[in-house]
Amino acid sequence: MNLKKQDILKALETITVPGEGQNMVESGAITNVVTFADEVVVDITITNPALQARKKTEVEILKTIHDLVYAKAKIKVNITVNAPAKATNEIKGKSIPGIKNIVAIASGKGGVGKSTVTANIAVTLSKMGFNVGILDADIYGPSMPIMFDVETKRPLSVTVDGKSKMQPVENHGVKILSIGFFTKPDQAVVWRGPMASKAINQMIFDAAWGELDFLLIDLPPGTGDIHLSIMQSLPITGAVIVSTPQNVALADAKKGVAMFQQESINVPVLGIIENMAYFTPAELPDNKYYIFGKEGAKHLAEDLDVPLLGELPLVQSIREAGDVGRPAAMQTGTPLEAAFQSITKNVVQEVVDRNTELPPTEAIKITTMAGCSAVKK
Repeated sequence: MNLKKQDILKALETITVPGEGQNMVESGAITNVVTFADEVVVDITITNPALQARKKTEVEILKTIHDLVYAKAKIKVNITVNAPAKATNEIKGKSIPGIKNIVAIASGKGGVGKSTVTANIAVTLSKMGFNVGILDADIYGPSMPIMFDVETKRPLSVTVDGKSKMQPVENHGVKILSIGFFTKPDQAVVWRGPMASKAINQMIFDAAWGELDFLLIDLPPGTGDIHLSIMQSLPITGAVIVSTPQNVALADAKKGVAMFQQESINVPVLGIIENMAYFTPAELPDNKYYIFGKEGAKHLAEDLDVPLLGELPLVQSIREAGDVGRPAAMQTGTPLEAAFQSITKNVVQEVVDRNTELPPTEAIKITTMAGCSAVKK
Protein backbone atom coordinates (compact mmCIF):
# COMPACT_ATOMS: atom_id res chain seq x y z
CA MET A 1 0.00 0.00 0.00
CA ASN A 2 1.42 3.38 -1.03
CA LEU A 3 -0.09 6.13 1.09
CA LYS A 4 -0.49 9.58 -0.48
CA LYS A 5 0.07 12.86 1.33
CA GLN A 6 -3.05 14.45 -0.14
CA ASP A 7 -5.22 11.60 1.17
CA ILE A 8 -3.78 12.05 4.67
CA LEU A 9 -4.37 15.81 4.58
CA LYS A 10 -7.93 15.33 3.36
CA ALA A 11 -8.61 12.99 6.27
CA LEU A 12 -7.08 15.40 8.78
CA GLU A 13 -9.40 18.14 7.52
CA THR A 14 -12.18 16.30 9.35
CA ILE A 15 -10.56 16.92 12.77
CA THR A 16 -10.99 20.18 14.69
CA VAL A 17 -8.05 21.54 16.67
CA PRO A 18 -8.76 21.39 20.45
CA GLY A 19 -9.99 24.81 21.57
CA GLU A 20 -10.30 26.19 18.03
CA GLY A 21 -13.02 26.24 15.39
CA GLN A 22 -10.88 25.37 12.36
CA ASN A 23 -9.73 21.95 11.24
CA MET A 24 -6.12 20.87 11.68
CA VAL A 25 -5.06 21.60 8.13
CA GLU A 26 -6.93 24.88 7.71
CA SER A 27 -5.59 26.27 10.99
CA GLY A 28 -1.98 25.51 10.08
CA ALA A 29 -1.57 23.15 13.04
CA ILE A 30 -0.32 20.39 10.71
CA THR A 31 3.21 21.47 9.91
CA ASN A 32 4.34 18.45 7.91
CA VAL A 33 3.14 15.09 6.56
CA VAL A 34 5.55 12.49 5.21
CA THR A 35 4.43 9.19 3.65
CA PHE A 36 6.41 6.14 2.57
CA ALA A 37 4.64 2.95 1.51
CA ASP A 38 2.29 2.13 4.42
CA GLU A 39 4.01 4.50 6.87
CA VAL A 40 3.06 8.09 7.66
CA VAL A 41 4.59 10.72 9.95
CA VAL A 42 2.40 13.65 11.04
CA ASP A 43 3.93 16.74 12.65
CA ILE A 44 1.44 18.95 14.50
CA THR A 45 1.69 22.03 16.73
CA ILE A 46 -1.01 22.74 19.32
CA THR A 47 -1.42 25.58 21.84
CA ASN A 48 -3.00 23.59 24.70
CA PRO A 49 -0.23 22.30 27.00
CA ALA A 50 -2.48 19.91 28.92
CA LEU A 51 -1.53 16.23 28.77
CA GLN A 52 -5.20 15.40 28.13
CA ALA A 53 -5.25 17.61 25.01
CA ARG A 54 -2.09 16.00 23.61
CA LYS A 55 -3.41 12.48 24.16
CA LYS A 56 -6.77 13.34 22.60
CA THR A 57 -5.08 14.91 19.55
CA GLU A 58 -2.87 11.87 18.94
CA VAL A 59 -5.75 9.40 19.33
CA GLU A 60 -7.96 11.37 16.93
CA ILE A 61 -5.23 11.48 14.26
CA LEU A 62 -4.56 7.76 14.54
CA LYS A 63 -8.25 6.85 14.43
CA THR A 64 -9.05 9.18 11.52
CA ILE A 65 -6.24 7.93 9.28
CA HIS A 66 -7.06 4.31 10.06
CA ASP A 67 -10.79 4.87 9.41
CA LEU A 68 -10.59 7.09 6.33
CA VAL A 69 -7.34 6.17 4.60
CA TYR A 70 -5.84 2.80 5.49
CA ALA A 71 -6.69 0.59 8.47
CA LYS A 72 -3.20 -0.93 8.69
CA ALA A 73 -1.22 2.29 8.30
CA LYS A 74 1.81 2.66 10.56
CA ILE A 75 1.48 6.15 12.02
CA LYS A 76 3.82 8.28 14.07
CA VAL A 77 2.50 11.57 15.49
CA ASN A 78 4.96 14.23 16.62
CA ILE A 79 3.21 16.83 18.79
CA THR A 80 4.81 20.17 19.59
CA VAL A 81 3.21 22.49 22.16
CA ASN A 82 3.42 26.17 21.41
CA ALA A 83 1.50 27.72 24.30
CA PRO A 84 1.13 31.52 24.24
CA ALA A 85 3.53 33.25 26.61
CA LYS A 86 1.84 34.62 29.72
CA ALA A 87 2.88 37.74 31.52
CA THR A 88 4.39 37.16 34.94
CA ASN A 89 2.02 38.47 37.59
CA GLU A 90 2.57 39.12 41.26
CA ILE A 91 1.10 36.42 43.44
CA LYS A 92 -1.31 38.24 45.74
CA GLY A 93 -2.19 35.31 47.95
CA LYS A 94 0.27 33.21 49.93
CA SER A 95 0.87 29.51 50.21
CA ILE A 96 0.66 27.67 53.53
CA PRO A 97 4.03 26.26 54.64
CA GLY A 98 3.93 22.47 54.80
CA ILE A 99 0.95 22.00 52.46
CA LYS A 100 1.98 20.50 49.12
CA ASN A 101 -1.30 20.38 47.16
CA ILE A 102 -4.57 22.27 47.59
CA VAL A 103 -7.53 20.75 45.74
CA ALA A 104 -10.86 22.60 45.59
CA ILE A 105 -13.92 20.35 45.27
CA ALA A 106 -16.91 22.18 43.86
CA SER A 107 -20.35 21.75 42.36
CA GLY A 108 -22.47 24.15 40.41
CA LYS A 109 -25.60 22.86 42.16
CA GLY A 110 -26.41 21.84 45.72
CA GLY A 111 -27.51 18.34 46.63
CA VAL A 112 -25.25 16.45 44.23
CA GLY A 113 -23.14 14.87 46.99
CA LYS A 114 -20.08 17.14 46.84
CA SER A 115 -19.36 17.00 50.58
CA THR A 116 -19.90 13.22 50.67
CA VAL A 117 -17.44 12.79 47.81
CA THR A 118 -14.94 15.11 49.52
CA ALA A 119 -15.10 13.16 52.79
CA ASN A 120 -14.62 9.81 51.05
CA ILE A 121 -11.72 11.02 48.89
CA ALA A 122 -10.05 12.37 52.05
CA VAL A 123 -10.43 9.05 53.87
CA THR A 124 -9.16 7.14 50.85
CA LEU A 125 -6.12 9.40 50.54
CA SER A 126 -5.38 8.79 54.21
CA LYS A 127 -5.67 5.02 53.73
CA MET A 128 -3.22 5.34 50.82
CA GLY A 129 -0.66 6.84 53.22
CA PHE A 130 -1.05 10.56 52.50
CA ASN A 131 -1.36 13.27 55.13
CA VAL A 132 -4.75 14.89 54.48
CA GLY A 133 -6.78 17.85 55.69
CA ILE A 134 -10.24 19.20 54.87
CA LEU A 135 -11.25 22.84 55.02
CA ASP A 136 -15.04 22.90 55.16
CA ALA A 137 -15.63 26.18 53.31
CA ASP A 138 -19.37 25.58 52.94
CA ILE A 139 -20.07 28.39 55.40
CA TYR A 140 -23.87 28.22 55.19
CA GLY A 141 -24.19 24.44 55.22
CA PRO A 142 -21.16 22.86 56.95
CA SER A 143 -21.43 19.06 57.05
CA MET A 144 -17.95 17.71 57.76
CA PRO A 145 -18.41 17.59 61.57
CA ILE A 146 -21.32 15.16 61.06
CA MET A 147 -19.61 13.12 58.33
CA PHE A 148 -16.55 12.57 60.55
CA ASP A 149 -18.48 12.10 63.81
CA VAL A 150 -16.85 15.11 65.48
CA GLU A 151 -19.90 17.34 66.05
CA THR A 152 -19.13 17.82 69.74
CA LYS A 153 -15.42 18.52 69.21
CA ARG A 154 -13.80 21.94 69.21
CA PRO A 155 -10.40 22.99 67.82
CA LEU A 156 -7.86 23.56 70.58
CA SER A 157 -5.45 26.48 70.77
CA VAL A 158 -1.77 25.64 70.29
CA THR A 159 1.32 27.81 70.11
CA VAL A 160 3.38 27.62 66.92
CA ASP A 161 6.49 29.80 66.57
CA GLY A 162 5.23 32.06 69.33
CA LYS A 163 1.78 32.52 67.73
CA SER A 164 -1.55 31.11 68.88
CA LYS A 165 -3.08 28.80 66.27
CA MET A 166 -6.18 26.60 65.92
CA GLN A 167 -5.41 22.90 65.96
CA PRO A 168 -7.71 21.11 63.48
CA VAL A 169 -9.96 18.37 64.81
CA GLU A 170 -8.82 14.95 63.61
CA ASN A 171 -10.67 11.70 62.99
CA HIS A 172 -10.25 8.76 60.59
CA GLY A 173 -6.75 10.07 59.77
CA VAL A 174 -8.06 13.40 58.43
CA LYS A 175 -7.57 16.89 59.91
CA ILE A 176 -10.70 19.04 59.72
CA LEU A 177 -11.67 22.66 60.23
CA SER A 178 -15.24 23.80 59.74
CA ILE A 179 -17.40 26.75 60.72
CA GLY A 180 -19.64 24.04 62.17
CA PHE A 181 -17.23 23.75 65.10
CA PHE A 182 -17.96 27.35 66.11
CA THR A 183 -21.77 27.41 65.81
CA LYS A 184 -24.61 25.64 67.57
CA PRO A 185 -26.42 22.87 65.64
CA ASP A 186 -29.63 24.95 65.47
CA GLN A 187 -27.85 28.24 64.73
CA ALA A 188 -28.07 29.63 61.21
CA VAL A 189 -25.02 31.43 59.81
CA VAL A 190 -26.42 34.73 58.52
CA TRP A 191 -23.33 36.53 57.28
CA ARG A 192 -22.61 38.85 54.43
CA GLY A 193 -19.76 38.00 52.05
CA PRO A 194 -16.98 39.93 53.85
CA MET A 195 -17.76 38.25 57.20
CA ALA A 196 -17.77 34.80 55.60
CA SER A 197 -14.52 35.55 53.79
CA LYS A 198 -12.87 36.67 57.04
CA ALA A 199 -13.91 33.43 58.74
CA ILE A 200 -12.49 31.41 55.86
CA ASN A 201 -9.17 33.27 56.01
CA GLN A 202 -8.91 32.62 59.74
CA MET A 203 -9.44 28.89 59.24
CA ILE A 204 -6.82 28.89 56.47
CA PHE A 205 -4.02 30.96 57.96
CA ASP A 206 -4.64 30.83 61.72
CA ALA A 207 -4.60 27.03 61.80
CA ALA A 208 -1.79 24.63 62.67
CA TRP A 209 -2.27 22.31 59.69
CA GLY A 210 1.24 20.86 59.96
CA GLU A 211 2.61 18.82 57.05
CA LEU A 212 -0.09 17.88 54.52
CA ASP A 213 0.19 16.17 51.16
CA PHE A 214 -3.35 17.27 50.30
CA LEU A 215 -5.66 19.95 51.66
CA LEU A 216 -9.15 19.42 50.24
CA ILE A 217 -11.42 22.46 50.21
CA ASP A 218 -15.12 21.65 50.28
CA LEU A 219 -16.57 24.69 48.51
CA PRO A 220 -20.22 25.78 48.74
CA PRO A 221 -22.47 25.16 45.73
CA GLY A 222 -22.50 27.67 42.91
CA THR A 223 -20.05 30.45 42.13
CA GLY A 224 -19.75 33.41 44.46
CA ASP A 225 -17.91 35.34 47.17
CA ILE A 226 -16.52 32.32 49.00
CA HIS A 227 -15.05 30.87 45.81
CA LEU A 228 -13.36 34.14 44.93
CA SER A 229 -12.08 34.59 48.50
CA ILE A 230 -10.52 31.13 48.48
CA MET A 231 -8.83 31.71 45.13
CA GLN A 232 -7.73 35.16 46.27
CA SER A 233 -6.17 33.73 49.41
CA LEU A 234 -4.52 30.58 48.08
CA PRO A 235 -2.81 29.26 44.95
CA ILE A 236 -5.12 26.30 44.26
CA THR A 237 -3.40 23.30 42.67
CA GLY A 238 -6.55 22.21 40.85
CA ALA A 239 -10.31 21.84 41.04
CA VAL A 240 -12.62 18.82 40.94
CA ILE A 241 -16.26 19.22 39.89
CA VAL A 242 -18.97 16.90 41.26
CA SER A 243 -22.26 16.48 39.38
CA THR A 244 -25.12 14.08 38.89
CA PRO A 245 -26.08 13.00 35.33
CA GLN A 246 -29.19 15.21 35.47
CA ASN A 247 -29.32 18.00 32.87
CA VAL A 248 -30.08 20.65 35.50
CA ALA A 249 -27.01 19.65 37.51
CA LEU A 250 -24.83 19.39 34.40
CA ALA A 251 -25.76 22.92 33.32
CA ASP A 252 -24.56 24.26 36.67
CA ALA A 253 -21.47 22.02 36.64
CA LYS A 254 -20.56 23.53 33.26
CA LYS A 255 -20.68 26.98 34.85
CA GLY A 256 -18.43 25.73 37.65
CA VAL A 257 -15.84 24.52 35.13
CA ALA A 258 -16.10 27.82 33.26
CA MET A 259 -15.45 29.76 36.47
CA PHE A 260 -12.16 27.97 37.15
CA GLN A 261 -11.11 28.23 33.50
CA GLN A 262 -11.64 31.99 33.21
CA GLU A 263 -8.43 33.67 32.12
CA SER A 264 -8.52 35.89 35.20
CA ILE A 265 -8.79 32.86 37.52
CA ASN A 266 -7.00 30.09 35.59
CA VAL A 267 -7.23 27.19 38.04
CA PRO A 268 -6.68 23.83 36.29
CA VAL A 269 -9.76 21.59 36.32
CA LEU A 270 -8.54 18.12 37.28
CA GLY A 271 -11.77 16.46 36.18
CA ILE A 272 -15.43 15.71 36.80
CA ILE A 273 -16.92 13.06 39.10
CA GLU A 274 -20.38 11.72 38.32
CA ASN A 275 -22.28 10.94 41.52
CA MET A 276 -25.57 8.99 41.66
CA ALA A 277 -24.74 7.61 38.21
CA TYR A 278 -27.13 4.65 38.52
CA PHE A 279 -29.10 2.60 41.05
CA THR A 280 -28.80 -1.16 41.53
CA PRO A 281 -31.37 -2.80 43.86
CA ALA A 282 -29.97 -5.39 46.25
CA GLU A 283 -32.45 -7.96 44.97
CA LEU A 284 -31.43 -7.31 41.34
CA PRO A 285 -27.62 -6.99 41.52
CA ASP A 286 -27.16 -7.25 37.74
CA ASN A 287 -29.56 -4.40 36.95
CA LYS A 288 -28.69 -0.72 36.61
CA TYR A 289 -31.37 1.97 36.66
CA TYR A 290 -30.29 5.41 35.43
CA ILE A 291 -32.63 7.48 37.57
CA PHE A 292 -31.03 10.87 36.84
CA GLY A 293 -29.97 10.13 33.26
CA LYS A 294 -27.18 8.11 31.71
CA GLU A 295 -23.53 9.19 31.30
CA GLY A 296 -24.35 12.90 31.47
CA ALA A 297 -21.10 13.81 33.22
CA LYS A 298 -19.13 11.65 30.79
CA HIS A 299 -20.52 13.57 27.82
CA LEU A 300 -19.95 16.91 29.59
CA ALA A 301 -16.32 15.97 30.30
CA GLU A 302 -15.81 15.09 26.64
CA ASP A 303 -17.42 18.35 25.50
CA LEU A 304 -15.25 20.43 27.85
CA ASP A 305 -12.10 18.39 27.19
CA VAL A 306 -11.54 17.55 30.86
CA PRO A 307 -11.08 14.07 32.38
CA LEU A 308 -13.96 12.02 33.78
CA LEU A 309 -12.50 10.90 37.11
CA GLY A 310 -15.09 8.21 37.74
CA GLU A 311 -18.71 7.31 38.49
CA LEU A 312 -20.37 6.55 41.81
CA PRO A 313 -23.65 4.62 42.15
CA LEU A 314 -26.67 5.79 44.13
CA VAL A 315 -26.34 3.55 47.18
CA GLN A 316 -28.19 3.85 50.48
CA SER A 317 -25.15 2.84 52.52
CA ILE A 318 -23.17 5.88 51.30
CA ARG A 319 -25.79 8.15 52.88
CA GLU A 320 -26.05 6.03 56.01
CA ALA A 321 -22.27 5.94 56.46
CA GLY A 322 -22.03 9.73 56.20
CA ASP A 323 -24.89 10.22 58.68
CA VAL A 324 -23.11 8.16 61.36
CA GLY A 325 -19.72 9.74 60.77
CA ARG A 326 -17.95 6.81 59.11
CA PRO A 327 -17.48 7.54 55.36
CA ALA A 328 -18.33 4.62 53.10
CA ALA A 329 -14.76 4.38 51.78
CA MET A 330 -13.78 2.98 55.19
CA GLN A 331 -15.79 -0.21 54.52
CA THR A 332 -12.91 -2.54 53.63
CA GLY A 333 -13.38 -4.98 50.80
CA THR A 334 -16.61 -3.48 49.46
CA PRO A 335 -17.41 -2.27 45.93
CA LEU A 336 -17.78 1.25 47.33
CA GLU A 337 -14.24 1.19 48.72
CA ALA A 338 -12.99 0.08 45.30
CA ALA A 339 -14.99 2.82 43.54
CA PHE A 340 -13.58 5.55 45.77
CA GLN A 341 -10.08 4.11 45.44
CA SER A 342 -10.33 4.28 41.65
CA ILE A 343 -11.57 7.88 41.69
CA THR A 344 -8.97 8.96 44.24
CA LYS A 345 -6.13 7.37 42.26
CA ASN A 346 -7.33 9.31 39.21
CA VAL A 347 -7.35 12.54 41.20
CA VAL A 348 -3.80 11.89 42.43
CA GLN A 349 -2.61 11.10 38.90
CA GLU A 350 -4.17 14.30 37.56
CA VAL A 351 -2.44 16.29 40.32
CA VAL A 352 0.90 14.67 39.44
CA ASP A 353 0.38 15.41 35.72
CA ARG A 354 -0.71 18.96 36.49
CA ASN A 355 2.35 19.62 38.67
CA THR A 356 4.60 18.17 35.95
CA GLU A 357 3.07 19.97 32.99
CA LEU A 358 2.01 23.38 34.35
CA PRO A 359 3.53 26.16 36.49
CA PRO A 360 2.15 26.79 40.00
CA THR A 361 -1.26 28.44 40.13
CA GLU A 362 -1.29 32.09 41.08
CA ALA A 363 -3.78 33.43 43.57
CA ILE A 364 -6.02 36.13 42.15
CA LYS A 365 -6.52 39.72 43.21
CA ILE A 366 -10.07 40.98 43.65
CA THR A 367 -10.96 44.63 43.24
CA THR A 368 -14.23 46.52 43.17
CA MET A 369 -14.88 49.11 40.52
CA ALA A 370 -17.99 51.20 39.88
CA GLY A 371 -20.10 49.01 42.16
CA CYS A 372 -19.34 45.75 40.40
CA SER A 373 -16.84 43.02 41.21
CA ALA A 374 -13.82 42.69 38.97
CA VAL A 375 -11.36 39.82 39.07
CA LYS A 376 -7.80 40.09 37.86
CA LYS A 377 -4.33 38.68 38.43
